[in-house]
This record gives sequence, C-alpha cells and structure tokens, in this order.
Amino acid sequence: MSSEALAVTTVPDAVYEALRESILTQREAPGSAVTEQAIADRFGVARPTAKVALERLVAEGLLRRAAHKTARVPELTRDDIVDLYATRSVVEAEALRTLAADGVVPAAALAAQRALEQAAGGDDTAPLARADIAFHRALVEAQRSPRLVKLHALLMGEIELCTGQVQSHRLLGIDDVIAQHRGILDAVAAGDAELAAELTRAHIAGARDRLLGHYDATRPAP
Repeated sequence: MSSEALAVTTVPDAVYEALRESILTQREAPGSAVTEQAIADRFGVARPTAKVALERLVAEGLLRRAAHKTARVPELTRDDIVDLYATRSVVEAEALRTLAADGVVPAAALAAQRALEQAAGGDDTAPLARADIAFHRALVEAQRSPRLVKLHALLMGEIELCTGQVQSHRLLGIDDVIAQHRGILDAVAAGDAELAAELTRAHIAGARDRLLGHYDATRPAP
C-alpha cells in the first residue's frame, strides 16, 4: 500500500490540505465518493485522522454527506452555478463597496495577487486556484461588516469548487484575471466605491459565463 506525500507537518492539517487541493483541481471528480478508509489508505494515516479531515471538508461545503451516506464531491447543476454566482455577486460587490469607502487595500489581497502573478507561467493550476480564492477572501474579510464576512463564508465552499473548475479547465486567461484583479485593487485604493463594486460584478459575471459555457459544452444535448 503506497502513501501519497504530504506537504505540511501537522498530520490532520496535511491530510485536509492535500484532499482540499485534490478536490479543487478536479483530481477528485464531481460525484466521486470519499470514505474515511480510502483517505486512511491513501495517506497512510489512522481512520480518526482521516475522519477529522473529511468532516472539515464537509463543514466547508467541499464535500457533501447525507445522513448515513458516504461523503461525495458535490456535483453542481447549472441552476446551482447560476444561483451561486448571483448570490456571490451581491455579497462581494457590497463588500468591495464597503472596503473602497475606506480606500485601504488589504495586505493579504496584495499578497494573493502577487502569488497569482508568480504562478501564472506554470502548468500547475492548484496555485492559481489557491491565490484566486485567497484574493477574494482577503478583500471581503478586510471590509468593516462582519455580517458580510459571515455571508461570504457560507458560500465559500461552493465558490471554491467553481473557482477550481474555472482554473483547472483554464476557462479564463490568467492575464485577464490578473488585470481584472488589478482594476479592482486600483478602485479600492482610489476610494471609488461604485467602480470597485461594478468591476467586482463584471469579474464574477465573466467567470460565471465561462463556467456555464463549459458546463453546457460538456453535457449531452437534451
């Protein structure tokens, strides 16, 4: 029995991070089952450790598990994607409007943008997905409304699933994503709340449209 290498030192965190990345990069296909025993065998850890990682992913929405059922990677429908992106647009646009009113660009967002730019030339999509997710999370978490942060956190699991698909299938040119992020940061730095919100909505709509196009192209015709 071979064990997959883990990148961090704390074992429960290592298993969680490895599985999370595997889901986001589509190595764990939508609909696939993820069991405690399979995790334990894959990483060479005890089942209680595997259970901790699995339950954390379920809590975040990156896995779904009905009562007495095996956890599975969510399969988002077309309606799910439309609804998720509509809700995300409302929350993030308002968050960016609030953030830009203060005119302060969060350091964490700048760090995520640098990570995205540094990963842009590589073949591995995992760093792109991580940096893209970190960028949006940092912007929302830095604004003044704790309720907007909570609303965004409720969406994050499914948002990350969508972002992972967009990045893993290269549905958006990374140079375009970087440029759109820069526009948002510039609007925040300038204190232009309406522009920051408008650019955020446009950025989210572009990703939505590309993901829906991919969804339609990869499903059999009715």
